[in-house]
Amino acid sequence: MGPFQPLILYQLYAMEAAVSTPVNHPRYKSLMVREHLTEMAVKGLVNPTGLISQGRGEAFDYLMGERTIVPALAAERAAAAFLLQAKNPVLCMNGNAIALDPQRMIKLATAVPAKMEVNIFHRTEERMEALIQYMEKQGAEHVLGRNPDARIPNLTSDRALCTKEGVFNSDVILVPIEDGDRAEALIAMGKKVIAIDLNPLSRTSKVATVPIADEISRALENIISSVNELKGRNDEIDRIIAGYSARETRKETINVICAYLQSEFKSE
Repeated sequence: MGPFQPLILYQLYAMEAAVSTPVNHPRYKSLMVREHLTEMAVKGLVNPTGLISQGRGEAFDYLMGERTIVPALAAERAAAAFLLQAKNPVLCMNGNAIALDPQRMIKLATAVPAKMEVNIFHRTEERMEALIQYMEKQGAEHVLGRNPDARIPNLTSDRALCTKEGVFNSDVILVPIEDGDRAEALIAMGKKVIAIDLNPLSRTSKVATVPIADEISRALENIISSVNELKGRNDEIDRIIAGYSARETRKETINVICAYLQSEFKSE
């Protein structure tokens, strides 16, 4: 059995599930996201391990009530401030991010404005080209990553490959669904790292300048809204950045999770 045959079999099941799942099913949105990611994996845009990553993120989303919590909203506002203050802001996208919400990635890049670069762990030239072409078909322009001409120091994987125009010379970088090694390497380069990661306990969340524990579409929508609100308000941007604490964000996020888990038993 080839490595992708189980995925093909699952796609057949997913197609049937998509047809038979009623819109009012309580897990409808989540199920449709899963089916979409599976289809993208079969097409070669998402690596099969990305399905595991999505499931892990969903588990933390459940623990927060599948909503944008207050510390995440504050972090999203801070992310907008950092992006607007940056000299060379970059949105760095992997396969899952591109599959999950390409339109909001493009909308955010346009609003800031910021450059977009594709960077993946399981890299082949064919997959890179497919991901960049997919973004271009969605309306993105000048997507970087086809021709890497630099490397992130202290990384041995293909995630080190990047462009000087984008990731390498960025000062603020947004990395949805990031891996810890690269987040640490980017911080070591002196960059401000904004991480969209539902797991507040991950290495990425622990080292990020701005850790956002929120589902990617909700996070992007909130960042876009804050960018549009804050643009041109330099004093407010400075105030938000000066008063922001990544550690407090993570602490408050974990407090929200604990409170949500205990809420069912308060009356007992």
